[in-house]
Amino acid sequence: MKKTKIFLTAFFCFTTALLFAQADKTGQVKILPKSLGHTFLDGLRWGFISVLQPCLYAMFPVTVSFFLKRSHNKIQGIKNAILYSLSIIAIFTILGLLLTILFGRDTLYQISSSALFNIFVFALFIMFGISFLGAFEITLPASWTNKIDSKSNLSSYSGIFFMALTLVLVSFSCTAPFIGNLLVDVSQQRDRTGPIIGFLGFSIAIALPFAMFALFPGLLNKIAKSGGWLNTLKVCFGFIEIAMALKFLSNADLAYHWRLLDREVYLSLWIIIFGLLGFYLLGSLKFRHDDHLPLNDYGLPYLSVTRLFFAIGTLAFTVYMIPGLWGAPLNGISGWLPENKTQDFNLEKLIRENKNYNNLADTGVQVRDTSTFFIRPKKYIDILESEIPNVETFFDFDEAVAAARLMKKPIMIDFTGHSCANCRKMESQVLSKQEISNVLHNDFVVASLYVDEKKDLPENEKYISKFDGSAIGNVGAKNLDFEATIANSNAQPLYIFVDQQGKIIQNAGGYDPDIKRFAKILESVKTENKKRFP
Repeated sequence: MKKTKIFLTAFFCFTTALLFAQADKTGQVKILPKSLGHTFLDGLRWGFISVLQPCLYAMFPVTVSFFLKRSHNKIQGIKNAILYSLSIIAIFTILGLLLTILFGRDTLYQISSSALFNIFVFALFIMFGISFLGAFEITLPASWTNKIDSKSNLSSYSGIFFMALTLVLVSFSCTAPFIGNLLVDVSQQRDRTGPIIGFLGFSIAIALPFAMFALFPGLLNKIAKSGGWLNTLKVCFGFIEIAMALKFLSNADLAYHWRLLDREVYLSLWIIIFGLLGFYLLGSLKFRHDDHLPLNDYGLPYLSVTRLFFAIGTLAFTVYMIPGLWGAPLNGISGWLPENKTQDFNLEKLIRENKNYNNLADTGVQVRDTSTFFIRPKKYIDILESEIPNVETFFDFDEAVAAARLMKKPIMIDFTGHSCANCRKMESQVLSKQEISNVLHNDFVVASLYVDEKKDLPENEKYISKFDGSAIGNVGAKNLDFEATIANSNAQPLYIFVDQQGKIIQNAGGYDPDIKRFAKILESVKTENKKRFP
């Protein structure tokens, strides 16, 4: 076990060091397309970035809970973790590669943003959550189990394989854009083994953290044999899984504009879920398999200090969310929440608008520059709204270019998505800050292009992509194709600045919460645009 830990630690440190050694001053990694070693490292890079995406968080508690019953000792825990990792690597490499070769580089993204997929994952996580709460046990059908039992030790391995397959399918909802970027890189690799090597690196990066979580239950079995303690952990996971399931239902709800889970409805459900979890940790709720609280020296049930602190943290988080019901940005969890435009009553927005009105009425001076006329967007404003305070955005690039030419301003292209967690973070933590939003309003035309918008294009606007030959039939597919064409990428968020003629000034990259850096980028773009159009 000790040697395994040393090896994994050394491997992680080595690959990470190589990645950072190749980084330039902009923080981007330069990959030499003709080197299989670089292709492998590129796969690792995109894989490690994918692990940080929210949709994978939900699989961590599922992994721990799944292996609680299987890792009865140290040796078995190691074997299960290795098998789990190898299954993830094999499935990711084979399935991802086949889907992409057969259907194109954007296939996984289109699948991950579809209503059917997100509703399926929502139902899957709800099922996991209810199971963790003790309502039922998730097992394979008896007929399957009997057939598998007759074949050596496959019975213990089949469940692990299906668990790995579940992880891979669920992860498509947030790893698809990164797989797309990996495919762009490996497409420059003339060696036929390039895509295989790239996907191998990607899947290894995904598998490593889950291998650690698969090992974790084996350590738990050494620490505590008490069924009550482990059941409490499972119940906590159940509440968390149900909360995370709402994110996937919200993805479909936002993309198709059903308005089932507006921001305040979503927050209300989260407040109730985490509030109940807090009361459960305090011992106020009991489920089917729960034991009684331990007795103190006087024979009375008592709460452990550890459990108390977890309850305090959970209830504090619950209270933190309450102001969001009236429009508070909740920057800490903004990536998990629906877009602000779905909030029916937004007190923060009303206060901000009233403040601007009062400034104008009292002083005669408006906060924003009105020295130049402003052209308002017309396309898609019936279904889309700006997520940047005080900044009116366009949702069609051609319309934005036409406006930029008349207003003589550069354009900030904001490739975003309804289900993009990091897009919401950038909007709440960077773009909504006054020093940024004022500059965007005064000196830029902003085009927010949603790559997962499902609104159909008019018949005369549908076309066949020159990039990959796919049929472009809706707004999201059009924007995704444009992103792949102009930036050779399909990750979100992505910020590209172009001049009023549509020529690129600067690619500012993706998610980066550094406000000062973004402000410097805006100033450099303004300077360059003035040079081009004095």
